[in-house]
Amino acid sequence: MTNKKNILQDSHGRDHTYLRISLVERCNLRCFYCMPAEGVQLTPKSHIMTYEEIYEIAKTFVNNGVTKIRLTGGEPLIRKDIPFILEKLASLPVELSITTNAVIIHKFIDTLKLYGVNNINVSLDSLVKEKFNKITLRDHFDIVYSNILLLVNEGFNVKINAVLMKGVNDDEIIDFIKLTKDLPVCIRFIEFMPFDGNKWDLSKMVSYKEVMTYVNRSFAETDIERLQDAPNDTSKNYRIKNYKGSFAIISSVTNPFCDSCNRLRLTANGQLKNCLFSSTESDLLTTLREGKSIEPIIQKAVQSKLKIRGGMDTLEKLQEPKLHTQNRSMITIGG
Repeated sequence: MTNKKNILQDSHGRDHTYLRISLVERCNLRCFYCMPAEGVQLTPKSHIMTYEEIYEIAKTFVNNGVTKIRLTGGEPLIRKDIPFILEKLASLPVELSITTNAVIIHKFIDTLKLYGVNNINVSLDSLVKEKFNKITLRDHFDIVYSNILLLVNEGFNVKINAVLMKGVNDDEIIDFIKLTKDLPVCIRFIEFMPFDGNKWDLSKMVSYKEVMTYVNRSFAETDIERLQDAPNDTSKNYRIKNYKGSFAIISSVTNPFCDSCNRLRLTANGQLKNCLFSSTESDLLTTLREGKSIEPIIQKAVQSKLKIRGGMDTLEKLQEPKLHTQNRSMITIGG
C-alpha cells in the first residue's frame, strides 16, 4: 500500500516539492555543452508525452505535495501544443515557471501572462554576438537579447543562466554582473557539468571560488552584498551595492547543494530521474498508458535517490568518464 503522505520523501528525509518537466528533446539552438556534436537519437514521437499525459502525471505529483513545476526542454516553446500544456498545468495549485533560450518567446508574452507564468529563466552564455554564435551554432543573439529586455519591460521575473567555461566565456563574468546595474535581472553562473557527449573535464570548469576571485578583484569588498538564499536554493546569491539586479553561482560540482535538494525531473518521454546526475530512470509513461497507478513507481524512485550527485560524491568519481557517460545528454534530460 502506497503511503501518500511520504511518497515524495526520500530515505535521507528530503521532501520533493519541485518537479521539472521536459516537454521536448529538440531545440532551435545547438549549444555544444548540451547537444553532442553528432546530435542525439530522438525518441519517436509516439513515445513522447502528450499534453494530456503531462497533465495527468503532473497532477499526481501535485496531489502528493509538489508545489512548483518548471517546464524545460530542449526548447519548450517549440512544442506546438504549448498553450494547451500551460492551460492544463495552470489549473493545478502550483507555481508554474519555464526555462527557455528566448529565441521565440516574444510570440508567447500574452500566453505566459494569461496562465500566470511570471518566472522565466533564459539561457544566455555570452554577451558577445560572435561568441554566442560559436557556442550555439546559430545567429540569434540579437533577438535573444532583445527578448530579454522585452521580458523585463513586460514585468516578468527574469533569471539569466550562463554556463561558464574556461577560455570560452570566463572573461565575461564582470560584464554579466555589470548588466545588473540597470537591469533588474539575476545572472546565474553555472559550473560546467558532465553529461554524455559534452566532452567535459575539470580543467574546463570555472568554479565558485574562481568566480568570486574575479568579483573581489573588480569590486570593493564593501560593495559586494551576500543575499539571503531561499529555502532549497541551488545558488549562492549576491548583489553589487546599488545595482538593480543580482548575481548568483550554482556550484553543482565544487559545492553541491544535495542536502537540501527538493527536485525531481521528468523527461519528455516520461522517465522520472530522481537526480540530474543519476544514470537510472523510472518509466512512468508506460505504466500510465497501461491505466495503472504511477504512485508506487514514484515512491520507489524517490526512495532510491542517493545522497549526493547520483552517487558521484567525490570529484574523483565525477571525473570518471564511464560514470557520467552512462547518463543522458543534457538536451534529453531537460535544462
